[in-house]
Amino acid sequence: MKRIIVATVQDRAGVLNRVTGMLQKRQFNIESISVGASEIEGISKMTFVVEVSDHQKLEQLTKQLNKQIDVLKVSDITDKAMVARELALIKVSGSGQTRSEIQGIIAPFRASIIDISKDNLTVQVTGKPDKVEAMITLLRPYGIKELTRTGVTAFLRGQQPQNITEINSLSI
Repeated sequence: MKRIIVATVQDRAGVLNRVTGMLQKRQFNIESISVGASEIEGISKMTFVVEVSDHQKLEQLTKQLNKQIDVLKVSDITDKAMVARELALIKVSGSGQTRSEIQGIIAPFRASIIDISKDNLTVQVTGKPDKVEAMITLLRPYGIKELTRTGVTAFLRGQQPQNITEINSLSI
């Protein structure tokens, strides 16, 4: 089962390497990872999508992440109300008539063309991973020349998972 895990971590050199190294040693496959600054200076958020075979493995994963020195909090948000998004850039073959067909395909996805050259279009799409996947599937027949995806980034909907004073007291 795919799980979305969010880790709040110290923004220090080597944290990403230590966390992913620990996951590798325990043979967890990271399907996607995104890391970036949070609303608090010096604190970052890591969002992992991992394939976990059972509840026991999931518990092991969260416990091992919590043992990491620079990890402040770990949450499995898969089954909670959350907002999750991904970005994809897709370079597609297109000129003449196919350009208008591609524009017709991307419009319902609220995607946009961000670059045009003589023989290619570059499309940007953001949304839930299944939306991104659907767009890629529809564009494949036109000839995808290049594709890159950010991986999922997510947080809980409508609530603060942890208040600022808790995180600040942990980061000292």
